[in-house]
Amino acid sequence: MKIVHIGAGGVIGRAVAAELGARHEVIAVNRNSGDFQVDIENPSSIARLFNQTGRFDALICTAGAVHFATLQEFSVEQYSIGLKSKLMGQVNLVRSGRKYLRDGGSFTLTSGPTNEDPIALGTSSAMVNGALEGFVRSAAIELQSDRRINLVSPTMLQESSALYGPFFVGTKPVATSDVVLAYVKSVEGRQTGCVYRVGWSRER
Repeated sequence: MKIVHIGAGGVIGRAVAAELGARHEVIAVNRNSGDFQVDIENPSSIARLFNQTGRFDALICTAGAVHFATLQEFSVEQYSIGLKSKLMGQVNLVRSGRKYLRDGGSFTLTSGPTNEDPIALGTSSAMVNGALEGFVRSAAIELQSDRRINLVSPTMLQESSALYGPFFVGTKPVATSDVVLAYVKSVEGRQTGCVYRVGWSRER
């Protein structure tokens, strides 16, 4: 299987690439490194990427930025960071990438828990994550030729708990190896329109 992986250089990305790379051809794509480079905020950059990679069997995105600030301090420009990067960046990967995705192939995008388990400073994150869930569920019923799309929504990683622990009070960090399993299930399984919540659930 030929897998295009955007964000392969991050903590989750490296672990996912290592696991799937043992069985498949993983093309690592980052902003400034990897086999190819892409700026997911720029649709033209995304189009160039797919012209370079050609057709593929799966696309994974573990990239995307959001800004964190208090509601009182948030500016329109700061909200636009998450909208352009983590939300529309991933949406545009699907929009452009579906022309290159082989029959039976899959998209796997990434969100997080803040839309249903809010944190301080996280209104932009919550907004983007909620929108991604809606997009994936809706896109799943329109993709053709047995193509699939899913969303992985992990909570705080163990590796990140020292940095982000104060924002996720009372949250048990999740092992990166557990998060990796969700990406494997999305790519190698047969489900579509699913949100794989890792380390958290709707029940609070």
